[in-house]
Amino acid sequence: MSFSQVQLEAAIAALSQPGRLADAQALVASVAPGLERVLVSALHEGGWFDAAHEAAVRDAAANADVETRLTAVRTLFAEETRLTMLVGVAVGLELARELGHDAAGVDAVSERNEPED
Repeated sequence: MSFSQVQLEAAIAALSQPGRLADAQALVASVAPGLERVLVSALHEGGWFDAAHEAAVRDAAANADVETRLTAVRTLFAEETRLTMLVGVAVGLELARELGHDAAGVDAVSERNEPED
């Protein structure tokens, strides 16, 4: 599966349309526990939540100044969210591949899920 930058940007713009993700969210919610196990496994296998991560958590929580501690914790949450999102997208791409969707199949699914006017 290979896509150009222009194709990816157009697809992301299409996904940003209101209501576009409703069906996908319902589907993902129905299999969330299994997907969560895959995501956690991928994060651990990638070394994302190892000793360095634990040290960053301790550093963020241990700061004596409340505002500095809050900023450090918020930053850590934001970084973890971005990382988890990126790994989650990779898991989603592999799931689509495992289910046998090629570029034509993905386009066909996207066309069916476009919100009606």
